Amino acid sequence: MTSEQREFGTIGVIGLGTMGAGIAEVFARNGVTVIGVELNDEAVERGRQHLEHSTGRAVARGKLTEDEQKALLDRISFATDLKALADAELVVEAVVESLETKKELFAQLDEIVSPETVLATNTSSLSVTEISTANSRPGRVVGVHFFNPAPVQKFVEIIRTVVTEPEVLDTTKALVEKIGKSPVVCGDKAGFIANTLLFGYLNHAVAMYEGKYASREDIDAAMRFGCGYPMGPLALLDLIGLDTAYEILDTMYKQGRDRLHAPAPILKQMVTAGLLGRKTGAGFYTYEGPDTSAVVDDAHTPSADDAPQFKHDIKQVGVVGTGTMASGIVEVFAKAGYDVLYVGRSQDKVDGVKATIERSLDKAIQRGKLEESAKAEVLGRLTGTTKLDDLKSVDIVVEAIAEDLGIKTTLFENLDEICKPGAILATTTSSLPIISCAKATSRPQDVIGMHFFNPAPVMKLVEVVTTVSTSDDVAETVRALCAKVGKHAVSCSDRAGFIVNALLFPYLNDAVKMLEAHYATADDIDTAMKLGCALPMGPFELLDVVGNDVSLAIQKELYLEFREPGFAPAPLLEHLVTAGYLGRKTKRGFRDYSHR
Repeated sequence: MTSEQREFGTIGVIGLGTMGAGIAEVFARNGVTVIGVELNDEAVERGRQHLEHSTGRAVARGKLTEDEQKALLDRISFATDLKALADAELVVEAVVESLETKKELFAQLDEIVSPETVLATNTSSLSVTEISTANSRPGRVVGVHFFNPAPVQKFVEIIRTVVTEPEVLDTTKALVEKIGKSPVVCGDKAGFIANTLLFGYLNHAVAMYEGKYASREDIDAAMRFGCGYPMGPLALLDLIGLDTAYEILDTMYKQGRDRLHAPAPILKQMVTAGLLGRKTGAGFYTYEGPDTSAVVDDAHTPSADDAPQFKHDIKQVGVVGTGTMASGIVEVFAKAGYDVLYVGRSQDKVDGVKATIERSLDKAIQRGKLEESAKAEVLGRLTGTTKLDDLKSVDIVVEAIAEDLGIKTTLFENLDEICKPGAILATTTSSLPIISCAKATSRPQDVIGMHFFNPAPVMKLVEVVTTVSTSDDVAETVRALCAKVGKHAVSCSDRAGFIVNALLFPYLNDAVKMLEAHYATADDIDTAMKLGCALPMGPFELLDVVGNDVSLAIQKELYLEFREPGFAPAPLLEHLVTAGYLGRKTKRGFRDYSHR
């Protein structure tokens, strides 16, 4: 029988919780007859309500008509006995993540369905191979991992075991495409593609919170504003459920023995305490009630009275550097009403900054983001110079020069001699130790990190990084300054990667390792993370934009700082850099851009 001939007219779905009901809805929406099976009448009723609420929301949003909703619901029948599935051509189980339960189910189905029936498990972390052993025909067993909410999420992972029959794989993939989803086929290892990469990152964020390196609000804001993620990692864990997250990490760790997947201890404590996230009304955050998304204040919520105040007077700002980052920072301060004195190595470079800012302001005027009259005002606040000595009167200096410790420490020695007492000295470094810059001065208490993100006029985030020597007044003043120039400041201390890079780059490195192991292609991995996790870019798209050389340098810094074996740069990343395949800037990285 070829894959083109095989049509699935009747599909069984076992388990009608949020996930199972969503899967049943997807099939019924596409004209398939669905038989939903639950343990008892009460569970069937809950499943029916899930379906009515979900399709009702679709009607309210104009995604379905009332007639379409009725036709969809009419295609779904309900039962409490597995025997009702005797005529199903495909059965999808979406019961609890328990190996015993799933195996028992597949053993029972052996007696009920026809030998040709395809049996699919929606497990997100258990071994599909192990589940298939409970059946007399393991070749017909396949993993079909939908993402929550199934009616909305486009991505589906199809998991083949070493014995899955090719015809079963082909027909299942064709069916998933037919119902409007984007499937990716991968092998049977815990976490598959999306969860392997996602949960390593989430676990790392939990460890960062547990170690009191940054507050829950700052960790989440850093990833939302710094990477454009739809949710911060801790809020996402509350949505997924901390018990589910613990189980997935534990399964992944037991299978791969990767320390980065060993669940952070606080996860176990929270699960034991019943703090499971949104479903119980409390997790990392506190919610209005169980199963609600509205966050309410709790003992850890920062109060409005804690808003940072200026402890130092800031009237004039100095910026050293003339590159993209420096020009962006000059523009941010000038737009916010500050007089800015910027220093470049030559008059050409100084003039270049003004030209760059003028172009940026013209674009903003064209888009209606800025009044024409404001342009002259902003430009009027700029003063360019080639002499560092001119910085003697400024209240804060922000350096944005080359990421080279030798060059930066020399600059800080000079600024220490030139700047007036009490002036704040800030560095925009993204990966170098700020304390090394501070130590080059006689005023380490006044030195701080202000890590802006590129492009500075657009990106909302600034990581405010304090060293062991930075005074509290300086830190508070810099946070207040960020708020005044319209940026969202997050606070952390001086260690490699700060918040964003420390969470982002190990995830990118894991993606390279997955590619290197031939588990999935770069395209499939990018698809998984964009569609399965709603990230703005896949890891390989992002690596090619950032530059593989930059990524390798940051990954090396993280490895040297934390000595975590899992942070060792993936050999493939090193090979690409050695070959000069640095990404878009060299027209070749993980992909070839020479013809684009």
